[in-house]
This record gives sequence, C-alpha cells and structure tokens, in this order.
Amino acid sequence: MKPFYITTAIDYTNAPPHIGHAYEKVLADVMARFQRAQGREVYFLTGVDQHGQKVQKSAEQAGQSPEDFVAGVTSHFTALWQQLEVRPDGWAATTDERHKRVVQAMLQRLHDDGQLYKKSYRGFYSLRQEQFLTDRERDENGEFGPQWGEVVEFEEENWYFRLGQHVAWLREFIRSHPDFIFPAHRAAEVLHALEGPEQDLCISRPIERLSWGIPLPFDPRFVNYVWFDALSNYLSFAGYLGQECGNADLPAFEPLWPADAQIIGKDILVPAHAVYWPIMLHALGFSDEQMPRLVVHGWWNVRGAKMSKSLGNVIDPKLLAATFSGDGLRYYLMRDIATGYDSDFSDERLLMSYNKELAGGLGNLLNRSLNMAHQYLGGVVDWSDHDDEHNQALRRTVAEALPAYLKAMNGWGIDEGIAAAWSVVTAANAFVDATKPFMLAKDPAQGARLRSVLAHLAEALWHVSALLDPVMPTAMAKVREQLALPLPDGFRIDQLAWGVLPQGHQLAKPTPVFPRIDPASLAPPASA
Repeated sequence: MKPFYITTAIDYTNAPPHIGHAYEKVLADVMARFQRAQGREVYFLTGVDQHGQKVQKSAEQAGQSPEDFVAGVTSHFTALWQQLEVRPDGWAATTDERHKRVVQAMLQRLHDDGQLYKKSYRGFYSLRQEQFLTDRERDENGEFGPQWGEVVEFEEENWYFRLGQHVAWLREFIRSHPDFIFPAHRAAEVLHALEGPEQDLCISRPIERLSWGIPLPFDPRFVNYVWFDALSNYLSFAGYLGQECGNADLPAFEPLWPADAQIIGKDILVPAHAVYWPIMLHALGFSDEQMPRLVVHGWWNVRGAKMSKSLGNVIDPKLLAATFSGDGLRYYLMRDIATGYDSDFSDERLLMSYNKELAGGLGNLLNRSLNMAHQYLGGVVDWSDHDDEHNQALRRTVAEALPAYLKAMNGWGIDEGIAAAWSVVTAANAFVDATKPFMLAKDPAQGARLRSVLAHLAEALWHVSALLDPVMPTAMAKVREQLALPLPDGFRIDQLAWGVLPQGHQLAKPTPVFPRIDPASLAPPASA
C-alpha cells in the first residue's frame, strides 16, 4: 500500500504559536499515529515558513538579522511540538538549502515553458498581507477593509505566473473530483472564488524591497515571493526533483506522492491552497490523479469571536499544556471540535474534560480496578468460567466500539472516534456499579464471579488504551504500564479483539495518570 503522506500548513515565523497552530499539528499527529496503528507506513511533514516581508520587517524592528529572528521564533514552535508529543517524520524550513534548490528548479522549468513573464503593474498593495489588491477586495463601500492593514498605491515591475491559463481546468477538476476537498461543502466557496475574471499571479519582489527570499534563477534582481516558496515545501521535502537537485537524503518522491491529506485552516483554503497550489502542480505537469487531498479545519474562537491580538484573546497552548499536560490538551482539542468546523475555546470545558472525563472517568476507573485486583486477587488476571449478562454487555460494548471508532477515524471524525472509545469507559464504570466487586469480595461463594469481573475490567481498560493511543500517546502508554502489557510488535488496531490479557497475567500497581486539578489553583485564562 502507498505510504500515507500527511502535511500541515507551515507556520509563519513572525510570531510565536497560538492554540490554532497547536490544534492543526495535533490533528495531523493523531491521524499519523492512527494510520500507523493500522499498519500503514506514514510520512508526516510539518515545519515553518521563514521568508517574506513580514519577517524581514519584524527582524528589523527587533534589531536582529532575519536568520537570528526566525531561529528564535522557530524554537518556540519546536518546543511546543515536543511538549504536545507532535512527532513529524520530516521538518520543512524554507531557509533549508535543499528546499531552495527545488524551488529554483521549479521556477526555471516554468520559465522555460513560458509560464512566467515580467511586466510592470500599478495598483494598491496591502503591506500586512504582502499582496496587490484588486476591486474584488473592496467592501460594499468601495473601501479596503481593516483585514488588509495599511494599503498603499505604487507601481512596480515583477514576474508573473500565467495562472489564468489553468482556471478552466481547475473548475472542471473540482467539479469532477468531490474528494479533492474535505469537508465537501468547502468546494463551493472555491468555485465561487473562480467566478471572476481570470488573473495571473505575481510571484516576485524586487530585491531592493525584499532581500529575505529565494532569488529567481533566471533573474537575480528579484526574489520569489511566498507562493512558490511556501507551498512548494510539500514537494521539496517529499523528495521532488531530489536527484536533479542533489537531495539524496530526502525521501523517494514517487512512492509518497500525492499527499493523502494536506491539513490547512479554512482561512488559507482560498486562494492559496485550492487555487494557486493545484494550478502550480498542473502547470508543472502533474495529472489529475496526482493532485493532493485538502483537509480543511475550522477555527477555535473565544466566546464566539475570532482570536485576535487586538482583542487580547489569543490562547497560549504552552501554558495550557503545562497545567493540563500535553495529553490533556490534546484530548480536549480533539474531542471538542468536529474536523472542518469551528468551535469555541472554553477554559471551563477544558477543566471539565480533564477533571470529569480523564481524571474522574478513565483515571478513576483504572485506579479502582487495579486496586481491587491487587486487594482481592494479588493483581492476577484470572479468567474464571463464570459468565453473565453484565459480562456479556461489557464485551458487546467493547466489540461494537472498534468498528465505530475505525469508521469515524478513517473519515476524519476524531471527536466521534473518541466518543466510540469513551463508550467503553462509560460501560466499564457502569459495570463496576452493577456488579459491585467490593461486595462480591465479601462472599467466598462469589469468588468465580469476582475474578471474572476484575478480568473483564482489566481487559476493557487495555482496549481503551489502544483506541485512545493516537490521541494521548504518553498517558495511554502509562495505562498499559499499569496493566503490565505494552502494545506488541506489529500491533494493528483494526485487528484488536477480546482476549488480550492472558490467564494468570500479573498487573502492576496503580498510580494516578491524570492527577485531579484544583480549580482554585488555576491562573486566569491562558491568553497572550
């Protein structure tokens, strides 16, 4: 089977990461781990976008060179990924010489094919977004909105990509390939964006105005601007043109491409990823079958408002992970949003998900199950011959959870996958309440039933740990440590079946995996 190639947007290094960055990378990491759990080879790529006018300007304001400035900001991202257990296989940095060689080779090919031309253009330019604006960007009052920041008018000569030549192809491609964009309803906004007059794309900046970029190989008076630099990381770090560019240490491109999932936020779907990106690939000779799949996620809002520095509601994930643990934050980010849609970040819901569900639901179930197993049976799993309707109901819940989990996860319903796994936690807690093993232990005649109940609980907990492993890898490894049975070599989640714990298996002693957090000890909401 083709390796599962998954990417994220690369993060712009003009400011530290916020909760939206964390969500996107955790989402990709969860899917990468889930695919590996199904026996699939995976290549997970993420990284940083380090060039551009914003970075150059921010570095100047900080009194640093662009190299030192982006290194400092990049360190915030890499530290956060360590804290959140985000483990990419490849790291894309646009200042990497291997990437620069590929970008220049791509530009040279397009230039030789007549896809690039130079012209002078006079118009309005957004300093914040680093792009020329047209009348389509004006609001109903004929003004450029505040999202564009300072807008100036000037004339400049630049290189352009013949984007308009490929728009008709893109329209037909989107209509005939409904799986190109997930969720499918996002395709409508792309087609709407393509309804206007066909326009070409400016891809350069004069070096006297922007020196922090990749020089055009055919005209060194200009540097490449953003699109062929940033978007091309999905190709360059997957080994595209590797032999031609001397990048032998990167993966072999042919087995990896096309990308199975390129995870991006809805704000960069149009025009970057759904218009510029497929057209760039088409112009380079990629076929319809070689187009990547875009997985578009929504935003984390705060009390209904988009996160904004001006509103002071930007959430710092580093502070949250320090309080709730990396796994606790991963769990909240995955369970409280449906992939492709928006959600509202809530400190109260984060605390509830940790204390009530992780500490009070799963953590308490593990602690009391193992404590009873050690108190009554010396921690030994003993599959007695006893069986009854309570045992059967729990086994049925465990059996039904797996197909529901697999269907949800394979369809990007991570929240639904968590819910399927959590059905086992809920059923196991109800199982304890119904069977009352602490009462069975007082009656020697109920010994077989007691042994059966405690064996069922330990087995169910191991299943939960396997299902939730992609979401909370460190915490679930701790659960299995206490059950004294790690994931076996070659483990396949899709082949999970009842009967993992053998007769006579010795369980370890319990220790809290999710120590309860006192709400009174929490600092004010973690916004920066």
